[in-house]
Amino acid sequence: MTNPVLEGLAKARRSAVHLELRDTYQPSDPEFIAWQNGKRLDPAADRSTWWRPFLDVVTETTARGVVIRRARVVSEPVTDYIRYEYDVTFPNVAAGELVRWLPRRKAADIGLPGSDLWMFDRESVLFTHFSGLGEVVDREWRTEPEVIRLVESAFESVWERATPHEEYELV
Repeated sequence: MTNPVLEGLAKARRSAVHLELRDTYQPSDPEFIAWQNGKRLDPAADRSTWWRPFLDVVTETTARGVVIRRARVVSEPVTDYIRYEYDVTFPNVAAGELVRWLPRRKAADIGLPGSDLWMFDRESVLFTHFSGLGEVVDREWRTEPEVIRLVESAFESVWERATPHEEYELV
């Protein structure tokens, strides 16, 4: 089975944006559970101890000149899962992603899509649908111009207001 995000990144020519809207994802993820039990990634350690295969694709994609931006809309105070995401974001940045954080209260007047998504080259959107507990249920590709416009407007509004990862402080 292929990964649609990796497919989208492989085909991207100019841009890829990722909008994350949930406060908890896949609570059964073994890496999250290990983090809860005290495991921390060490940026000073051997890269192989914290580098993930997904980041090879990000590095290859950004090396082709594709700009990858990730924006996370989060409730404050943040959940343990968001603390985990924050803690493991430095590899994404090292791979070439631009990452920003926006407190949910600052997004109250932005028309946001109902699901997390990736948008590639402002031509296609991959929505990820989750269960209430944060497990992936389904993914759906959309290419209608009105969907692209909604996603582009929402993402750019979030991006404009959001704080770069290096400056964001968890609350």
